[in-house]
Amino acid sequence: MPKRVHNLRQVSEIVAVQALSFIASDPERLGLFLAETGLGPETLRQSAADPQFLVNVLQFVMRDDATVKAFASSVDLDPTNVAAALQALEEKPWERDIP
Repeated sequence: MPKRVHNLRQVSEIVAVQALSFIASDPERLGLFLAETGLGPETLRQSAADPQFLVNVLQFVMRDDATVKAFASSVDLDPTNVAAALQALEEKPWERDIP
């Protein structure tokens, strides 16, 4: 049985990684994403470790209704959950949350 994830940020990062996989599965979509971000295929994997990169991935998916609906359908999510994941990743931690 898979381990359940309860942390909203972790769940949002998982959604963003799934979105990156969705983007990479279509050569045309991937080419557009790479052109917009200025990344090359060789730096894509390294960039995935950057939290801002994950925000950019979800922003790319969210900017077009057809794309967000196709992605959400491919991972069995409601499109509003994709928007919530983006919002969670965009939020800055409160000062009191920083150790």
